[in-house]
Amino acid sequence: GLRAKWVLTILLLQFCCVGCGFCGKVLVWPCEMSHWLNLKIILEELLQRGHEVTILTSSQTYFVDYHKPSAFNFEVISVSGNQEDAEKIINEFLHIAVNIMPTLSLWESAKLFQNYFLDLTEQFEELCRKAVYNESLIVKLRETKYDVMVIDPMVPCGELVAELLGIPFVNTIRLSMGNTMERYCGHLPVLPSYVPVSMGGLTDRMTFMERVKNMMFILFFDFVLQQYDFHLGKAEIWLIRTYWDFEFPRPYLPNFVFVGGLHCKPAKPLPKEMEDFVQSSGEDGVVVFSLGSMVKNLTEEKANFIASALAQLPQKVVWRYKGKKPATLGANTRIFDWLPQNDLLGHPKTKAFVTHGGTNGIYEAVYHGIPMVGIPMFIDQPDNIAHMKAKGAAVEVNFNTMTSADLLSALRTVIYQPSYKENAMRLSRIHHDQPIKPLDRAVFWIEFVMRHKGAKHLRPASHDLTWFQYHSLDVIGFLLACVATVIFMVTKCCLFSCQKIGKTGKKKKRE
Repeated sequence: GLRAKWVLTILLLQFCCVGCGFCGKVLVWPCEMSHWLNLKIILEELLQRGHEVTILTSSQTYFVDYHKPSAFNFEVISVSGNQEDAEKIINEFLHIAVNIMPTLSLWESAKLFQNYFLDLTEQFEELCRKAVYNESLIVKLRETKYDVMVIDPMVPCGELVAELLGIPFVNTIRLSMGNTMERYCGHLPVLPSYVPVSMGGLTDRMTFMERVKNMMFILFFDFVLQQYDFHLGKAEIWLIRTYWDFEFPRPYLPNFVFVGGLHCKPAKPLPKEMEDFVQSSGEDGVVVFSLGSMVKNLTEEKANFIASALAQLPQKVVWRYKGKKPATLGANTRIFDWLPQNDLLGHPKTKAFVTHGGTNGIYEAVYHGIPMVGIPMFIDQPDNIAHMKAKGAAVEVNFNTMTSADLLSALRTVIYQPSYKENAMRLSRIHHDQPIKPLDRAVFWIEFVMRHKGAKHLRPASHDLTWFQYHSLDVIGFLLACVATVIFMVTKCCLFSCQKIGKTGKKKKRE
């Protein structure tokens, strides 16, 4: 049965352990949604290399399936909610992000977002309390003697658990709002003149007003997130899920490691029905349309004008969609509940990818060199599409205001203007031309921390400075005081000399 299969797997891993001469114990503090899907790939690779992986998770988790037999060990923290509550929270977030926030001003949407996250923080706090104050759990974890902890810092408290256990930890992250976490925790330098902060949808080539906007974003996110304590900067390594095929050139620190596209792999053959449909496209090829796994339904009106635009294309369209079948659906469009997205994007017939702009989908398109039409909705999606637009591999369409004509025009642009395909292929070549694969790089640095009990040699001294020392305000103050003293002394000398000369002149006149 399944249990016997996993016992055999663990025995094989133990043999692998003996063979490779190094086998460690990894404790994991995960997050939900695409965060978990990326982290799981790293953890599965660690298992393949003979390491023991234990996942510390909430009983309420929606994505981390601890009920199924698995090679992972699970330590489940019991909290008051259940998985249905978690699903409700995620759906509420999607409703706010997709349907409500776009109708509000930036300030109103940020306040709404803040209130949502404050509610979420109460659940994080309960999870943290149940983990930290569970004495038997902490004793058990201490006795296991873990070598490293892998943390997704989007769910707070992993750092505290690592501190209690006295083990080094590695953060894995795509980004935080306004890069607050990277700036405060990791001490990553952000120069607002040419480094756009996340969530702003800006590029590294900013006009004066865009630089003003960028500075305002930095101050705004600092203010909105002031309740969160981001001064937990003890991570040995930060695994950042991007790479220079995506990022704008900017300064990074040596303990920030790029692992973007770690989930990407060569395309596998498509299911027969889908392959037949794709092959029937002939020379025109195929368009892949997916707004991600989280956006399950569109309004009937939106679905109809999307279907209407797709029906006017000579290409065949493979559309991931779960709602009611649109009345305007064309004969060239096939709807599926689920798509083997990576395999479709790697198919030689694929001409364009319509995406919501999630990092995973964008990296699969970059990996296979497919130009994109971006319909971003929330979180990092506008930012991701802004990056692809700046690199000439995508066209953006506004989700809230788009018409059939807008979508059709964008698709024709990326399909028929050769520059988009050329730029997508250029990014693909950059992505593939790395000395080590992103997944191998991620695993290497986790193992490095295990072997060396940390990576303190990569930790910048800025962590040991106060905020005024970090910004050299004490030095500036000292130099200003020196200049002021010199000016004061020179002025006094001049006044004294003038008075002396004046007195001498008066004396001569009297004589």
